[in-house]
Amino acid sequence: MANETPDAEPSPSVGLKPDAIGFLDALVIGLNATYPAYSVAAAIGPLVALVGIHAPGVLLASFVPMLLIASAFYHLNKADQDCGTTFSWATRVLGPWAGWLGGWAIAMTGVLVIGSLADVAVTFGLLAFGLDSWADDDALRRLLTVLLIVVMTAVCVIGTEVSAKVQSVLILAQVVCLLAFAVVALYRVYADTGTLDSVEPSIGWLDPFGAGGASLTAALLLGVFLYWGWESAVNLTEEVEDSATAPGKAAVWPTVILLVTYVAVGFAVVACAGTAYLAENAAEEEFIFALLADEAMGGWHWVVLLAVSTSTLASTQTTIIPASRTALSMARRHALPAHFARINPPFRTPDVSTWWVAAIAIAWYLVVSEISSNALFDSLTALSLLIAFYYALTGVACAVYYRRHLTRSVHHFVLIGLGPLVGAGLLTWLLVESVIDMSDPANSYSGDSWLGLGPPLVIGVGIAVAGVILMIVWRLRAPAFWSEHPGVVDPALVDGEASGRTKS
Repeated sequence: MANETPDAEPSPSVGLKPDAIGFLDALVIGLNATYPAYSVAAAIGPLVALVGIHAPGVLLASFVPMLLIASAFYHLNKADQDCGTTFSWATRVLGPWAGWLGGWAIAMTGVLVIGSLADVAVTFGLLAFGLDSWADDDALRRLLTVLLIVVMTAVCVIGTEVSAKVQSVLILAQVVCLLAFAVVALYRVYADTGTLDSVEPSIGWLDPFGAGGASLTAALLLGVFLYWGWESAVNLTEEVEDSATAPGKAAVWPTVILLVTYVAVGFAVVACAGTAYLAENAAEEEFIFALLADEAMGGWHWVVLLAVSTSTLASTQTTIIPASRTALSMARRHALPAHFARINPPFRTPDVSTWWVAAIAIAWYLVVSEISSNALFDSLTALSLLIAFYYALTGVACAVYYRRHLTRSVHHFVLIGLGPLVGAGLLTWLLVESVIDMSDPANSYSGDSWLGLGPPLVIGVGIAVAGVILMIVWRLRAPAFWSEHPGVVDPALVDGEASGRTKS
């Protein structure tokens, strides 16, 4: 960065490849970015420990703010097709400071989670093929994890079309495996052939308020994490056919598909194992699914293990996309050093930003996993702070963006104004509750105290502070971004519903 010319125009010889993929490809990428098999595997134990049989109901309730924010992404993308998404929109509407911090939050969520996803993909892949001793070897597992990140990063650089093909295969394997598990688990419940304390499903399980209190808040926070990631499709807006509408639709539909998948698998898992067993083994995290796989599937338990492995394998790749495209967009606007805007001429993908994201993610993974596996889980918990922040920021930006259109129809008022604001409000409330909860070291995975606080809160606040410091430094060194975007709403963006402008 020392040799960077602050005000130099990034001058890539080519832009991102337009019309590289279609709607279905974008939909698959958005769906895989939420890593559904891993998400439900990792969360179902802790979720049941918090709210018991009402876990499916919490999964239903958590869907609401996600759908509202997905609506904001859809309508904002109609007006401004920029791969930086929240960064670009918040910058134009709320000012450069809000936009920069929104972009920083998106980039850092990728850094925090990529290593953990790759680690789980390696671990479950080894378990699926009976290589348990390899999975128990920390040094070997970390080596394979790093290699996996490098391979998946290379796939991202080689081209969006290749990425989409890989994602299509992985999501198909994942969905088939999950459905097989759900069907067999429910069959065992009704046939009474299981060995655990199974419970017949009830429609009352869809009531999310059955548990109430602090446990409900904590469960909703967990639910938000489960749905996170669908906006990866919008980060590909400059590379998708019909960029004004298709990426937004590809972001909305995954939330609906996830709702059906999560509630169905949630019913199957709770019914098969019973609440007592799941609560007692909640600390096992994603490995509770491995235990249940053996119970429900017997000799075919590797099918479920493979589902979790393919889920995290796919997400290792898709999580790189938002971070790298956001960095590209920030560099184009002079909010980051110009070399982050470099486009690889043969592949027409952002190679520099993609490899930087991977390199930082690998470094974070190796350092934190060396501390302990619990520290790695604590870093994942810190994600909820960053996710809630930039999702809420997007919701507010949408309402302000279209403020002159909200009274034109009920559709505009509800889906473009009220809905995104309600979603932002809910996420802000969850953000505050999350900070309060994370301040207690006892609520962390490690149970350790960092500076008198829980490690997840220290990590989350530390990342936020680091972002503010870097932003101020870059503001002093390269003021062009702040001069070009003084913080006033761009009238051109709110005079019509869609400008149709795609960044080059």
